[in-house]
Amino acid sequence: MDAVNTFETPATYRALRAEYGLLALVAGYMLWRKRGSVRWPAAAALFFYNDLVGYVPGALAYRRSADGRIGRRYYAAYNAAHSALTASAVAAGWSKARGPEWALLAIPLHIGIDRGLFGNFLRPFSVAFEPRPHPAWVQVREQLRTPWPGDVRPAADAEAAR
Repeated sequence: MDAVNTFETPATYRALRAEYGLLALVAGYMLWRKRGSVRWPAAAALFFYNDLVGYVPGALAYRRSADGRIGRRYYAAYNAAHSALTASAVAAGWSKARGPEWALLAIPLHIGIDRGLFGNFLRPFSVAFEPRPHPAWVQVREQLRTPWPGDVRPAADAEAAR
């Protein structure tokens, strides 16, 4: 949300999802428009690489875990594989090795679907690997449903901050 309040309210989360949903729609539309020029095996590889590297191993470990706890490496792999930075590096490397091509649109299509349709963003270590409500977030979410009441610091603290 901002540099101090590093969380999203339900409304700002929906706005972010809408932005990524638009990314998915545009990438999907461009793939459909250029479907005759798309190398579909390459597009499929570019669409699925991040889940094969980042999601599937963590999901399997999570399902095998008796208490739902898994190693941080699964979170790190998910976040690295689903990062726009990694996606850019993959696209740049692919373009350098194979040349630019329409199949590369599968990368933003995947990220747009994950974030826009499914609401999956990067995963912090402090939450379950698979979506489960965190007890602290349940309380905070309720508090964030009402507008900010203004500065609630004691008057002395407010004066010191000026």
